[in-house]
Amino acid sequence: MGAQIRVYRQKIVSTTSMRKIFKAMELIATSRIGKARARVSSSLPYANAITRAVSAVASQSEIDHPLTTEPEQIRRAAVLIMTSDRGLAGSYSATVLKQAESLMELLREEGKEVKPYLVGRKAQAYFDFRGRPYEQVWTGGTDAPEFETAREIGRVLLEQFNTDYDDGGVDEIHVVYTRFRSMVTQEPTVIRLLPLEVVEEEAATESDLLPLYEYEPEPERVLDALLPRYIESRIFAALLQAAASELAARQRAMKSAGDNATELIKKYTRLRNTARQAEITQELSEIVAGADALNAS
Repeated sequence: MGAQIRVYRQKIVSTTSMRKIFKAMELIATSRIGKARARVSSSLPYANAITRAVSAVASQSEIDHPLTTEPEQIRRAAVLIMTSDRGLAGSYSATVLKQAESLMELLREEGKEVKPYLVGRKAQAYFDFRGRPYEQVWTGGTDAPEFETAREIGRVLLEQFNTDYDDGGVDEIHVVYTRFRSMVTQEPTVIRLLPLEVVEEEAATESDLLPLYEYEPEPERVLDALLPRYIESRIFAALLQAAASELAARQRAMKSAGDNATELIKKYTRLRNTARQAEITQELSEIVAGADALNAS
């Protein structure tokens, strides 16, 4: 009986230590998510402005640009998958990977070859564990992304898109990430990055009409300059959305883990007290039985 009490006492101590860790991680995620949401909000004006500029050039000019023209046949697609570097964020990465698997399966059913590009160690571990190939991976700082990372990803994907199919290039590019809606709602999202689908983060109003431009130099050269920056801004916006979603998911997961640890501590405390009461009862019974034996003798 004493051994059982020691087991429950050890479980209470270890669970209490784990609860402290969960609480600390919850507080860290809570303190960082405000900054992450602010970065998402501050990125929207630039993203929307460059989106409107690209929209104006692409829609008001009779031009045939490789990045805005749908190819006759799409044979190979690149899929950029954004997960986290660290765990303890609930089903955050698993949900993104599930969405990416559905997309890649759909692309293969359409007869397209898929080239995965990964962001985050969770995606890398997922592909490595299954022995599946991927083209390139970017890790480090998924919960605090830097623009240089988005620039490098955009450069690699644009090079692949501008490369001929016979030389290993791709005909379209998709991005799978988690869109931050609120602290309790984050949804996995798929966008087609190229060929260009001009999408603004916020719906336009009737007064939000595209301006009329006269181009100097010609519109093709304007698009050559704008589209790489547009792609970078879209990728960076997706990284920021994913970072905010990761922190929100981790905050919820750590709070849930802390609450579960509290319930476990209560359970182990009751079991320890029950075991202690049973031990005391047994000792009293042995004392009474011994005294009765002495009296009888």
